Amino acid sequence: MSQIFDVQGMTCGHCEKAVIGAIRELDPKATVQVDRSQNRVEVDSTLEREAIAQAIREEGYTVAA
Repeated sequence: MSQIFDVQGMTCGHCEKAVIGAIRELDPKATVQVDRSQNRVEVDSTLEREAIAQAIREEGYTVAA
C-alpha cells in the first residue's frame, strides 16, 4: 500500500538517508521515495501509517497530519 507523508525538516542527503533507514528498519522490503523540495515521502509498505510516521518523528522530523 502506497502512502504519502508531508515531512518537514529534511534539508540534505543525510536527512533523506535517515528517513529511508528508519522506515526500512521496520520494513526492509519497503520502497521509499523522498522529494526534499516538496517535503514529500512516499512509502510503499504493509506497515500501518502511524508506525511509519512515528519512525520518521523519531529521526527528528515533523510529520504533518
